[in-house]
Amino acid sequence: MEIGLLFMITANIWVFALTNGRTYTKISQIPSREVALVLGTSPRMMSGNANPYFTKRMDAAATLYHHGKIKKIIVSGEKSKNYDEPAAMKEFLIYQEGVPENIIIEDPIGFNTHKSILNCKNVYHKNSVIIVSQGFHNLRALFFARNQHMNALGYDAQDVYTNSSFYRNQSREFLARVQAVVYFIFGISPKG
Repeated sequence: MEIGLLFMITANIWVFALTNGRTYTKISQIPSREVALVLGTSPRMMSGNANPYFTKRMDAAATLYHHGKIKKIIVSGEKSKNYDEPAAMKEFLIYQEGVPENIIIEDPIGFNTHKSILNCKNVYHKNSVIIVSQGFHNLRALFFARNQHMNALGYDAQDVYTNSSFYRNQSREFLARVQAVVYFIFGISPKG
């Protein structure tokens, strides 16, 4: 029990250490990269309302483009029957954020964070990237990217603060970072 908890804490410390100084919240401070990789999330919540995590990620990606920090945007997420995160992201960027259609690349097989990172490098051959997600998620994404020897930075989209979501996201990511370290140590590839 104690060894397991110690491993989980150590795994999280490793992720924080490897990604320290690689995430940014201010557009003026982030160095330019070739492409932004926007990690997918559902455009709508279960209630049918717009998902604020989705809209904040689109805002962040558009900010990078409009400030000349990137030249291309890869929108990576899940596509299945009657569900298409990359198409929704692309549409939002074009019609709500004024991003030109021809700079947006859809990755419809980004079923999870690890897969999105691997696709960026191996399918789209992009190594110099700015990963866009909320800060709690960007650390794990950067851990994957750094272990793939990518020249990656994170740009943190504005977080969504509610009491329930804060604790849920932090506890979920604490465990997900442990899984990321286990994947790395044992060379496990993500499913999907």
